[in-house]
Amino acid sequence: MGRSGLFTLIRRALVAVGAGIAVAAAIRGRGSGGTPPRQGGWRELHGDDLR
Repeated sequence: MGRSGLFTLIRRALVAVGAGIAVAAAIRGRGSGGTPPRQGGWRELHGDDLR
């Protein structure tokens, strides 16, 4: 592997890392849905609710 092969490898690695960062940022940006609801949620089941 000559110098040009090494530079090509480094450039490809940097492009791959940059693409991964861009995808992660896009997924993280779309996933922010605000604050979760403060009411509702889990409740304990009794009697007929258990069926």
